[in-house]
Amino acid sequence: MDGRVNGSWGWNLRPLRLNGNRGWIFTLLALVLLVLLALSLAWGQKSAAGKPVILEFSRLACPVCAKVEVALKEVQTRYHGQMEVRILHIDQEERLFKEYGISFVPTQVFLDADGKEVLRNEGPISLEQLIRKLKELHWIQE
Repeated sequence: MDGRVNGSWGWNLRPLRLNGNRGWIFTLLALVLLVLLALSLAWGQKSAAGKPVILEFSRLACPVCAKVEVALKEVQTRYHGQMEVRILHIDQEERLFKEYGISFVPTQVFLDADGKEVLRNEGPISLEQLIRKLKELHWIQE
């Protein structure tokens, strides 16, 4: 042996074949899922604009949750740009429910601009109560 590989002085580089094309597809899919997971973690914890965030933990088939969502959407419209409102349904965001230790819906988690939880409300909240809490937190200005 004189150090040659396959009769030449260089390496015979061939594409890695993991069970045909399915191996490449699996690898690509895994990378895409990792990127989506990282984006999901960032999305759930902090607004890209550095604004406060209200996370509404809800359920699709919950009439009480639907009323809270109406109030949150009204606040988002009325005070546009002062904070973010994100409505998360357990049917679609189970991982975030576990991450935040949510055991009751509806639950609102208030995150400051750095993504730190500053307030949590379990149960329904009216529009008036919500506005009062946001004023106490100095998140909105009339």
